[in-house]
Amino acid sequence: MRSRGSSSSTGFCFHSRISALVLAMFATMATIYVAGRIWQDAESRVYLVQELDRRTRQGNSAMSVDDTLKVIACREQKKKLLALEMDLSAARQEGFISKENSESDGTRSKKRLLAVIGAALEKLEEEKGIVVRFVIGRSSNRGDSLDREIDNEHSQTNDFIVLNHVEAPEERSKKIKLFFVHAVETWDAEFYVKVNDDVYVNIDTLGATLSAHLDKPRVYMGCMKSGQVFSEPTHKWYEPDWWKFGDAKSYFRYASGEIYAISRALAQFISINRSILRTYAHDDVSAGSWFIGLDVKHVDERKFCCSPSSTGSICAAV
Repeated sequence: MRSRGSSSSTGFCFHSRISALVLAMFATMATIYVAGRIWQDAESRVYLVQELDRRTRQGNSAMSVDDTLKVIACREQKKKLLALEMDLSAARQEGFISKENSESDGTRSKKRLLAVIGAALEKLEEEKGIVVRFVIGRSSNRGDSLDREIDNEHSQTNDFIVLNHVEAPEERSKKIKLFFVHAVETWDAEFYVKVNDDVYVNIDTLGATLSAHLDKPRVYMGCMKSGQVFSEPTHKWYEPDWWKFGDAKSYFRYASGEIYAISRALAQFISINRSILRTYAHDDVSAGSWFIGLDVKHVDERKFCCSPSSTGSICAAV
């Protein structure tokens, strides 16, 4: 028992000596750090006093050291504020911050719309809460008669979305991306809908169908399908990136390009990531590819399957 007590006491003393040594080292380091900070502050104040004396000898008005330190602090805060404003401006230009969240320009509707549709239909914003616009790009010969005609008609009807984009069949995938970017930055809506210009839409049926999915924050809705990927350059539906789709040469599931809808969150995702979203040969395939890997609800809605005689459907193809 005695030997155990002695052993225990020896061990206690051993740890106490280590603790004392550690405390001594810590105190020494703290002393050095504090002394260094005091020395730096002293040097700064000496410099300021000398500078103020020099200005006084030159006839300039002098301020106290404390006042000068306050001015310097204000200048540093101003620099930080300017840097933050520059970061905010850059983020807004890149699409990471939507314009409606960063500034109030009075162009937004007070009440959130149900849907924004890109198609050649009449404006229904007041009656149905649905904005309809015909989406078009620019002529390859900028400013020619075609561009002037579009601008003239748009000034009279205000039913166009004129994108800064060359109107060409091979550019349709880029066009649909620009449409979603423009629409989500212009209108605050629950859904954004792409419709081909040769499709008739039953607005009432469309509104009722979209309203049934308001509880889904990230929804991609349409006539879902897949199809063969064609690797022959002479084929009508040739896909230059055919090799990315595997040996089976089959596309993933995507909504038919005649008409499909995406929720506000997905449109915002496209706007934010516009510069890095890949486009493929076909616009509907491109749109579907943007949601691969995301937590998105794919809704295969048969009412979106258009045909020349589609009774009870949302749309009918011409």
